[in-house]
Amino acid sequence: MSQTDILLESGTNELEIIEFFINEQTDSGVETHYYGVNVAKVLEVVEAPEGLEASEAAVHPSFLGTIPLRDLILPVVDLSVWLDIDRAQDVNEPIIVTEFNAMITGFLVSGVTQIHRVNWADVEPPSKYVSAMDTNCITGTVKIGDRFVIMLDLEMVLADLDESGQTQANLSSVVSDERYRALIADDSTSVRTLLQKNFTDANFEAIMVSDGAEAWSRLERVKKLCEEEGKHPLDFLDVVVSDVEMPQMDGYTLTRRVKEDPVLKALPVVLFSSLISKSVLHKGKAVMADEQVTKPEFHGLTEKVINLVRSWDRSGKTA
Repeated sequence: MSQTDILLESGTNELEIIEFFINEQTDSGVETHYYGVNVAKVLEVVEAPEGLEASEAAVHPSFLGTIPLRDLILPVVDLSVWLDIDRAQDVNEPIIVTEFNAMITGFLVSGVTQIHRVNWADVEPPSKYVSAMDTNCITGTVKIGDRFVIMLDLEMVLADLDESGQTQANLSSVVSDERYRALIADDSTSVRTLLQKNFTDANFEAIMVSDGAEAWSRLERVKKLCEEEGKHPLDFLDVVVSDVEMPQMDGYTLTRRVKEDPVLKALPVVLFSSLISKSVLHKGKAVMADEQVTKPEFHGLTEKVINLVRSWDRSGKTA
């Protein structure tokens, strides 16, 4: 097991990011832009083959077609085109091969620097103006050395390339016969919009927050009310639903705090992320998450949450 696995399992709010860059050709010369993505999403980095370019028939100008990669046919996206950057082309450019949302995709960039270990508390969320934009692909920024590295939401890139609209089409039609209250944390504006609609349609009062730190602040208020009024946390809230990757506090750390708190541990917690797969379920189990759902299973999220809440008892266990 790698050190990264240990850090994430223990809920210490740390992660490792792979830093890469895109060189932009401007009138005054070449300008370098630095970006980052969670190492947990990266399988490897390979060199781009010669002659890789977009077809006029491509579904999106950034789509460069596919290349063979051992036993895979790898779709490749020119990240500079999607970001509307005039890339200064060079030889030996790398492709970052990623896996998330049960998809393996390559992203062409100008270069890769190194891997950095950072704390989610050091990742500053985007400004309110930027985060309110439905097309926003920036999840945050982190200062590394003398420069700021932009954390990209590559899920947004793939969603933009997906013309099938599966995320919208697969919304669940399950409706709870009781009115429940869910505290839902996700840093993506577009995902929060979908989650709010889906949970509201399923007969939930959906309390939306943009990161784990804001969720924890809300939960501390619930705890204070419990202590002041002699009530149970389930008198105020039925379930916590959280993304994993978020600025300030990630979902693993939020879950660990809830489950280690003598009062709040009675609340069920569901983790919901593109990072969740069979190979990483142990990370959520280590912080005592009660359910884990991957984002490709979006259509089944509310049903799983409803079933969990129905089976929950006030001692903090399933009946």
